[in-house]
Amino acid sequence: MTARTRGQGDYGTGSMGRNILSQAIPMFLAELTHLMYNVVDRIYIGHLPGADSMALAGLGITFPITMIVTAFTRLIGSGGAPLFSIARGAGDRSKAARLQGTSFTWLVLLSVVVFTVCMLFRRPILFLFGAGEQSFHYAERYLRVYLWGTLFTMLATGMNGFINAQGFPRVGMLTVTCGAVMNLLLDPLFIFVFNLSIEGAALATVLSQAASCALAVGFLRSKKALIPLRKEDLGLRLPMAGEICRLGLSGFIMAATNSLTEVACNATLQAWGGENWVGAMTVLHSVREILSLPVSSVSGGAQPVIGFNYGANKPRRVAQGIRFTAIAGALVTLAAWVSVLLFAPGYTRLFTSDPALIGITPSALRVYFFAFVFMALQSAGQSAFTALGKSRQAIFFSLLRKAFIVTPLTFLLPYVITPPVYGVFWAEPISNVLGGTACFAVMYLTVYRKLNRGKSA
Repeated sequence: MTARTRGQGDYGTGSMGRNILSQAIPMFLAELTHLMYNVVDRIYIGHLPGADSMALAGLGITFPITMIVTAFTRLIGSGGAPLFSIARGAGDRSKAARLQGTSFTWLVLLSVVVFTVCMLFRRPILFLFGAGEQSFHYAERYLRVYLWGTLFTMLATGMNGFINAQGFPRVGMLTVTCGAVMNLLLDPLFIFVFNLSIEGAALATVLSQAASCALAVGFLRSKKALIPLRKEDLGLRLPMAGEICRLGLSGFIMAATNSLTEVACNATLQAWGGENWVGAMTVLHSVREILSLPVSSVSGGAQPVIGFNYGANKPRRVAQGIRFTAIAGALVTLAAWVSVLLFAPGYTRLFTSDPALIGITPSALRVYFFAFVFMALQSAGQSAFTALGKSRQAIFFSLLRKAFIVTPLTFLLPYVITPPVYGVFWAEPISNVLGGTACFAVMYLTVYRKLNRGKSA
C-alpha cells in the first residue's frame, strides 16, 4: 500500500466508530440533499395552486418506478463499491480499478434499458401501480419528463459510492449537494414563474441530476482520485459483472421489493379507501425517507470501513464496526419514532395543504412508524452481510421482510382490521419487528460471535 493510500481512505487504524462517522456524516448530508430532489418536488406539488390531493397521489403513483431506477442503480453500485473496498484493503489496485470501470459500464447499459421500457409502457405501468383516472393525469405528466434523467440519476448515485470508498466522502457530499441546491432553486422557478406546473418539477430534477452526474464522473476521471476511472478499465467483463451483481442483488432486491410494497399499498388503498388514501401514503413514504436517512447513512458509512478491515484480515475491528453500527442505528431510529409521535400533524402539513389529507394522515403516520426502532436491527444485519461479501444472507433477508412479510400483510390485514385501510399501515411495523429481529439474530450467531473472538467469519 502506498503512502498516499495510507493517508487517505485507510480504515485499518484508529477508532472504528470515528472511521464510520467520518463516512456516515458526509454521506448523511449528501443523501439528505439528494433526497431533496424528490422531497422538494412533493412539497411544491402538494401545495400547487388549484390542485387537490390528486396531484400528490399522482406523484405517489410514480414512486414504484423511481424505485425501479434505484433498484438497478443499487444492483451495480452496492455490489461494486464493497468489492472495490475489499480489493483496496487487500492492496489489489488493479482489480479495484477494473471493478470501478465495469460498474460504470453496466450502469450506462442498464439506464438505457430502464428508460426505454418505462417510457414505452408508462401508461399501463401507472394503472397497474394503482393510478386512478384523476391521479393518472398528474402521474403521467411528471413521469414522461422525469425518465429523461435516468442515465444521470443512475451514474450520479451509483458512482458516488466509489468516491466514498476511496476516502473522499466530502467530495461525494459535494456532488450531490450541488445538484440538490440547483433543484431547490429551479423548482419554484419552473413551476411558478414559468408556469410549467408538475412538468417543471420533473424538469428541475432532470437538470439537477445531470449536474450531479457531471461532478461525480468528473472527479473520478481526475487525478485527484486515488483510483481514477480510466477508459482502459471500462468494459462488460461478464465474470466480474456477475460477482458485482451477486453482492448487489441484496440492494437491488431491497429497492425492488420497496417498489413492490408501494404498488401493493397503492393498489390496496385505492380499493379500500380511494385516491385520498393514496395521497396520504405518499406523505407517509416521504416522511419515512427522511427519518430513515440517518440509520441508512450509518450502515452505508460502515460498509467501506468494515469491508476494508475484512479485506485486511482484522476480524476484531470488523466486530467493533458492526457493534457501533447497531447501537448508533438504534439511537437514531428511536429518536425518529418519538418525533412522529409528537409531530405527526406538522409532518403532514409540510407536504400538503389539502384539508382531506390533513384530516386522515397524522393517525396513519403514528401507526406506520410504530416500533420503528426495529429497523435498526435489519439495517445493521444487512450492512454486515453486504460489507463482508455474504451475498446469500443479504439477499435472503432483503426478501424476507418486504416480499414475504410486509407485502402479503398489506393485502391480508385490511380483512381483519377496522377500518380496513389501517391494515395497510400496520403491515410495516409488524414486518420491522419480525424481519429486523430475524436478520440481526442470524448475523449475530453466524458472523459477529466469530469475529469478536478474532476468527474469520
